[in-house]
Amino acid sequence: MDFSLFYFANDSRQGETDRFRLLLEGARFADVNDFAAVWTPERHFHPFGGLYPNPAVTSAAIAAVTSRVAIRAGSVVAPLHHPLRIAEEWAVVDNLSNGRAGVSFASGWHAADFVLRPEAYADRRTRMVEYAEQVRALWRGEAITATDGVGESRQVRVFPPPVQAELPIWLTSGGSADTFRSAGEMGAGLLTHLLGQDLDDLAEKIAVYRSAVAARPGDWPGHVALMVHTYLGDDEEQTRDLVRPALSDYIRSSLHLVLGSRLDGKRGLDPAKLPPEELEFLVERSFNRYFDDGGLLGTVDKAHRVARRLRSIGVDEVACLIDFGLPDKTVLAGLDHLNDLRARVAAEHDA
Repeated sequence: MDFSLFYFANDSRQGETDRFRLLLEGARFADVNDFAAVWTPERHFHPFGGLYPNPAVTSAAIAAVTSRVAIRAGSVVAPLHHPLRIAEEWAVVDNLSNGRAGVSFASGWHAADFVLRPEAYADRRTRMVEYAEQVRALWRGEAITATDGVGESRQVRVFPPPVQAELPIWLTSGGSADTFRSAGEMGAGLLTHLLGQDLDDLAEKIAVYRSAVAARPGDWPGHVALMVHTYLGDDEEQTRDLVRPALSDYIRSSLHLVLGSRLDGKRGLDPAKLPPEELEFLVERSFNRYFDDGGLLGTVDKAHRVARRLRSIGVDEVACLIDFGLPDKTVLAGLDHLNDLRARVAAEHDA
């Protein structure tokens, strides 16, 4: 099982300078310590994740300071963009990194993001799959038909040609079994998380994904990457006390975003109208779930047990979300413990 670093910063307003220090120094660490990849997301118009409006830009920066680690979008919100633009940007990243680019495609979920392209919201899931296939075709050098500025159809290819013959792709799922199945049917990897699903739920959906992969020609087994909150220290209770304020704030911010969204046309809930004790109950319950069995939080020994459980249900890669609000210096110091865990898991596999 591989380990990678995943970034989804809580509050882009924090810190007036050097906002991307943790991203770049963490990427350098991952590059020299055999981590599989560095992932950055696409988020818009909200402090939660707001450091990352364009993963192609952050990935280009990572390419400039690394030489080995894979560089991935986690994710590109495909319906917000033309497939030609996605293919162009990531072909540049692939060239800058000498063939290390990869993209997970997401449908998008928050209606506010679609001020960029409101007409794409209603059928965003269908567009995600269609656009992913078009980007694949463009990546291989094929042309697609598009309408130009005077209404004429043109056959268009993208430049520069990428380094990799095939673009490694994933589909991002927040827990929909249909998306798990779609990823398997199209021969894509799967990127998911534990917000709104527990490990038992995830195990069942991974089985759906593997079944869809197995029905395809060839013997590729598929690839499941799971995002988990991560910080490891020397003592479990001290680590719990250390991460509680930051992770609780992170959860609180995410709840405001999720509860206030209009998923599938449903009316959003204003978190400000919840009684404070109810909101804090949700935050505390979520914190305990993440810390006790839904993240790599605590000591290396504890995290090793969690990693074994993840491997047993079919997770191929743990995407370690490290930037949930702890000071940069603290996070960077904790990466040595994470690397110890990575090496321990790798040694088990080699044995």
